[in-house]
Amino acid sequence: MDTRVHRNGPHRVALSHFPALLTLCLAVLVAQLDTAVVNLGTHRIGAYFHASVGALQWVVDGYNLTYAVLLLTGGLLADLIGRRRIFILGAAIFTGASVIAAFSPSIGVLIGARAVAGVGAALLIPASLAIIRVIWRDPRERGRALGIWAACNGVALALGPTLGGVLIERFGWRSIFLVVVPVSLTAVALAPPTLPESADPRGRSFDARGQILGAVGLGAVAFAAIEAHTSVWPALIACVVAIACIVFFILTERGIGSAALVPLELFSSKPFTAASVATTAMTFGMYGVIFLLPLMWQSSRGLSATLAGIALIPMALAFVVVSPFSGKLSEKLGARFMTAGGVAIVGIGLLLIAMTAGQTSLVFAEIGLALTGVGMGLATGPLMGEAVGAVAAARSGTASAIINVARMVGATVGVAALGAVYAVFQGGPEGLRFAMLLGGLAQLAGAAYSWNTTARGVAAP
Repeated sequence: MDTRVHRNGPHRVALSHFPALLTLCLAVLVAQLDTAVVNLGTHRIGAYFHASVGALQWVVDGYNLTYAVLLLTGGLLADLIGRRRIFILGAAIFTGASVIAAFSPSIGVLIGARAVAGVGAALLIPASLAIIRVIWRDPRERGRALGIWAACNGVALALGPTLGGVLIERFGWRSIFLVVVPVSLTAVALAPPTLPESADPRGRSFDARGQILGAVGLGAVAFAAIEAHTSVWPALIACVVAIACIVFFILTERGIGSAALVPLELFSSKPFTAASVATTAMTFGMYGVIFLLPLMWQSSRGLSATLAGIALIPMALAFVVVSPFSGKLSEKLGARFMTAGGVAIVGIGLLLIAMTAGQTSLVFAEIGLALTGVGMGLATGPLMGEAVGAVAAARSGTASAIINVARMVGATVGVAALGAVYAVFQGGPEGLRFAMLLGGLAQLAGAAYSWNTTARGVAAP
């Protein structure tokens, strides 16, 4: 194990807590903000390059696919090589890819740059969460840090649509890729003096077979979700490939044991398993509502893209306001209440949107969005804390990667499944009603599982 954290003692690390948290938050804010603003730029990008809808879809999904494929690799490399080193590498790759995207001469180069940005994010995000686990050893302090870290997601959701709209209107679509560069460069510059290095390579290996099976399996899941709306047969083939890879992946990892890419012993921790399931359920509904509500507002109610983005602000604002307090609330109410209760509140918000989908007023939809934001603010930090706190610090990179895989799977499958339900009912209020009903029920099921499992959870090692 790298001695730069442990031999210097806890007091020296404590002095760097605030600068370290600032560095980690900047990186997460950049990654999430980039995702939020790109969606608004696809129309202008398509007009500039005369690109097809399929090509524009890959501007967004090229990032998602490489991010999904390499998450487990990023988590393992953080544990093997060094969490700070991988954090810096990921942020640097993300920065370089953003610059290339801003000056892309063709749609093909832009798609390639977005895919490389996904590689950077796959290294950056698990490493940042693992570093939090290493620095903040005390669960209470870690919970507060994670609450602030998670609030950056809400800040990105709040700033993304508005900032993206303003940048596109005034400076053109290239500006949405350049806006993140100064912030990500700041994170790269701050990382060496503020983040301690740590690594735990003992008893671990690169696990090439697990890497290949995991990457292909996750890539197939993401590809199936991406293509489900337009290409049914390729999506079905991808599903079969994903199932086969997952089965062989489990058999391979079971044979390797503790040296595996994903040690299956992690799932013997009931809090870890409960956090993974609840996170999947939460993002399943959350990303579904972010995808479908603006679509319905623009197609059925005639709202512009900018107004639709502004109408999503209550969710993001509630997320930002509530999330920093999730750590203190967890100390008083318990992680079980925060994780299961938060996901349940998201489900209630979606069910309210479903029940009032046909109304001309947006008041109830805004209330539902606000409830969704409150639920996410309560649950996101504690869910991340439960996942990384339920395993030893030596496994923090791997645990961080797995919980982010859960987020990714929930998000991609949620958009595909709820989008398919929306399409089956011909869109509009009826399609939104049944999609949100399914999303809300999935949230409540995940919350119930988390509540029952966490109640019987074992102590973290």
